[in-house]
Amino acid sequence: MPCSITPPPARSSAMLRDWACAMGIVVAWYVAAQAGIAFAIGVSPGQDAWLRDLAAHLLAGAVLFSMARSVKRFALAMVVLFSAFTVSNAIKLAVLGGPVMPDDFIAAKNLFLLLEGWQLWGSVAMLAVPLAGLLWMFDWRRQRAWMALLAVVFTTTTVAKHPEPVTAWMDARFGDWVWNQRGNYEMRGLPIHLVQEAARNLSRRLPPPQMAEVDGAMGQLGVKAPSGFLEAAQRQDDRSGRNVHMIVLESFWDPTQLKAAGLSADPFDPGFRKLWKAAGKSRALSPVFGGYTANAEFEALCGFPVQTDAVFFEGSLRRDVPCLPRHLGEAGYRSIASHPNAAPFWNRINAYRRVGFGQYFSDRDFVLDDMNREFLSDASLYRQVLERIGPELEAGRPLFNYVLTYFGHLDYPLNEARPPVITASSENELVAAYANTVYYKSRELMDFLRELRSRDPDAIIVMFGDHLPSLGWNYGGYTESGLLAPDRGEFDDEMFQTMVSTPLIVIDGRSGPVRTGDLPLYALPSLILDLLGDERESMLRFAAQADDAVRVRPLPGMHFTLEGKALTVCRQGEEKSACEASHAWVAAVSVLERDLFTGAQHALQAPVRLRNLQTVELELDEIGGEPLADGLGDGVDNDV
Repeated sequence: MPCSITPPPARSSAMLRDWACAMGIVVAWYVAAQAGIAFAIGVSPGQDAWLRDLAAHLLAGAVLFSMARSVKRFALAMVVLFSAFTVSNAIKLAVLGGPVMPDDFIAAKNLFLLLEGWQLWGSVAMLAVPLAGLLWMFDWRRQRAWMALLAVVFTTTTVAKHPEPVTAWMDARFGDWVWNQRGNYEMRGLPIHLVQEAARNLSRRLPPPQMAEVDGAMGQLGVKAPSGFLEAAQRQDDRSGRNVHMIVLESFWDPTQLKAAGLSADPFDPGFRKLWKAAGKSRALSPVFGGYTANAEFEALCGFPVQTDAVFFEGSLRRDVPCLPRHLGEAGYRSIASHPNAAPFWNRINAYRRVGFGQYFSDRDFVLDDMNREFLSDASLYRQVLERIGPELEAGRPLFNYVLTYFGHLDYPLNEARPPVITASSENELVAAYANTVYYKSRELMDFLRELRSRDPDAIIVMFGDHLPSLGWNYGGYTESGLLAPDRGEFDDEMFQTMVSTPLIVIDGRSGPVRTGDLPLYALPSLILDLLGDERESMLRFAAQADDAVRVRPLPGMHFTLEGKALTVCRQGEEKSACEASHAWVAAVSVLERDLFTGAQHALQAPVRLRNLQTVELELDEIGGEPLADGLGDGVDNDV
């Protein structure tokens, strides 16, 4: 019997036929879609999850059909909606190694600022067409449709108000690997995964920590208060007032590690290779892979680690904070940021203001004269930055010059002025494309660096890659050389370190490169303050000191520690004695992070409170430990 194309008649047999037909369409779509993405992209739920994933799709399909005007309209709207989610999730899994997460829906607007041409229109269609399909499908005159919609609203509201029990119930039944979100998707399927992680996201919205909790975290970390502002500001030595230049290099990494790629030459400029060797081949440990540059920026500017898959600039930076730009500004520095991308991307307009930049130059402030497709070349960016800061270098006022490059994004396009010069035997076309991108990026960087050092020889210059590049579906370019496994659940310990390690060079003026070793990005601000001789008390030293013997790299659901060459990977939920201290450190840092960036900022006053308390305790010891009288206590001045 063919499916009805009009609203179901009153007779129950016809209604049952329509329901059976609608659910059959869901099953047919599911089988075709999962087979298609498995064949084309290599992504699918695990075999053990197929039945529960199909059941979740059938449940969602039943809710939609309850709202539908006809089987035909339901079928078209369902196929468009389910396909949009499934394809988007498969692409993210293949490119970045993780499934779609609730925060991705908040960040989706940034795609429209990055893409152009058919990619832009395709992204718009991925959002607009499913929405239009739902509106076209909905039976506006039927009570059943409105009741189904009311049930969806009620269920969503209930989960939003009580996310903790929902999360606990789903974790008990479907499992949770915080450190392996791809594994979560594979054992849950997409609908269950999205509901479970949405509930978890809501349950994570903890209230800001109170003063006692912050003080406890400060004590746990052993935070000390160095010399006060006036004392440090009045210091005059050969390190004070030096300019600081921080250059963040988009997707910058060493392609020669791809041993199986068969590269015809070393893509790095020989001068860069020599300079990096002089720096001990130091590496930055980034919080991200393949994207989310803003999280690497946050760490390098604010001195705290990012521990979640969300973009920190988007939802977690809600207070004005004394990050590196504002901290230096209090000592008389002018802080400027340059990035030739759309200004609102990753909420940078607000984020840069909150961390203390005095001025932000975005795409509208640059002459777009040397484009690699939509990306301004590094050569043009550096030239225009030098033209802009030239007067600042001569004026005598110290400068914090922050430059974030744009050239180097996937899929690594080059213009006619930059013909490919490196070939690869790898069948993965992205490998050769990336190698040629690095060829030009490293040479344009060294041209800029030579000019900058000649004009500002005493400056501190920091350069690092924001994250590793994406080299195809499921870590494609890395897997063929054995650097990474195709699935994060199959990573060995060294692979987690490899996944986040990019070149790092710190130049201490005329003293030359600094051998930092493998340094988490959030430790950079502390290192810069040390090189400047800036001993002011600062939150930039709360989470890390540049000379820490043990370095901790938090990642979502896990972290690893480095003590010399000893690597220890600590996954959430695993009991390992070697991880007890670092787990406590991660927890304490999390408290301070919530306090500083979304809370009442008790930690900014904690050093003063703790120092006052220590002074009173010393005085009590000196007089025999007797309590001070109220009048005497009120008259004591403990300010330092």
